[in-house]
Parts: sequence; structure tokens; C-alpha cells
Amino acid sequence: MSFQTDEHAKAYWKENLRLLVVLLVIWFVVSFGFGILLVEPLNSIPLFGFKLGFWFAQQGSIYVFVALIFVYVAKMKALDRKYDVHEDD
Repeated sequence: MSFQTDEHAKAYWKENLRLLVVLLVIWFVVSFGFGILLVEPLNSIPLFGFKLGFWFAQQGSIYVFVALIFVYVAKMKALDRKYDVHEDD
């Protein structure tokens, strides 16, 4: 991976780190917030016969994590193309 200038490299990593922070915050809120801290209020909402807080603690956070992986891949492909550091020809 080679950047055209140092400014491009700094801008690339700044956007990359911003994306990582946003995705990690979403993952934290869903897994810790919804699965532990807000479990009682969420348990009053049914989802497929289960309490929503229980569902987030057991399965929902995993689904969100997998979805975040796909979002990260798509966003990074776009970012790589934007800064012309993509690997495909």
C-alpha cells in the first residue's frame, strides 16, 4: 500500500480510525448496553416469543457483530478506492 502523499496517508488513517470507533461504539452499546444495562426495560418487549433483553444478550449482539463486519468490509473497500490503495487490478 503506497499513498500519493503523506497527507493522503494521514487522511486515510483518520477516516479508518473514525470508522473503527463508530463501529466499536455500536458494538459496545448493543452488547453491553442492550444485553446487560438495559436488559430489564427491554424485557418488556417480546420478540419471537422471547424477551428482547434476553434475545440481545444471547443472539442479537452476535448478529449485530456479524453485520458490523460486513459494514466494515464494504466501507473499507470504498475507502481504499477513494485513496487509490485498493489491491485488485
